[in-house]
Amino acid sequence: MHTLNFLKIKEKLPENVNLLAVSKGFKSEDIKNIYDLGQKHFGESKLQEALNKQEFLEDNRDIIWHFIGRIQGNKIKKIVQNFDYIHSVDSFEKLLKISNVSYELDKIPNLMIQVKFADDPNKGGIKTSELIDNWNDIKNLRNTRIKGLMTINPKGLDSNQNFNLFSKCKQLADYLKLKDCSMGMSQDWQEAVKAGSTWIRIGSFIFGERIY
Repeated sequence: MHTLNFLKIKEKLPENVNLLAVSKGFKSEDIKNIYDLGQKHFGESKLQEALNKQEFLEDNRDIIWHFIGRIQGNKIKKIVQNFDYIHSVDSFEKLLKISNVSYELDKIPNLMIQVKFADDPNKGGIKTSELIDNWNDIKNLRNTRIKGLMTINPKGLDSNQNFNLFSKCKQLADYLKLKDCSMGMSQDWQEAVKAGSTWIRIGSFIFGERIY
């Protein structure tokens, strides 16, 4: 675990930028070590792995869990039940299902809508045009709190290309009057912060190599 990297990032971040420690693929003990340094927000992408960690760390009740993985329809209920934030809502249909499930469970999850700004078959996300066309319906969905947008850039881009795509996400969030942008990971978080990110998702840079 790269404790020094964690502390350096925390020191560099502006006050309005939050660090989400992406703990997927790392042990519960690693989460506890970062938690003991003051980190409260942790991101997971595999449901069962996350539930096991939540059980192990149940005494640390102020941990705030974020789901950042691809959402499967049959797992939405458990995701809503066990996560405070959901960053990877990549379609209008999933938004509707989350709204209905949240209503049944009497919960109001914080949602980030995943938007796709580049042609990358390996990344999910709703198209900008679809989001804008459905925005009036989306912002009025019951039992949801739309906090902002989320995006993942393709691999292999240079610094300027990363910044330009992140800037598009920030511009769209501003247009929709959304406060947050979840964008930027270990390799491109500095460009994301420069473009206006309010949540950066950092995993291997602070935890080290994943065990699986």
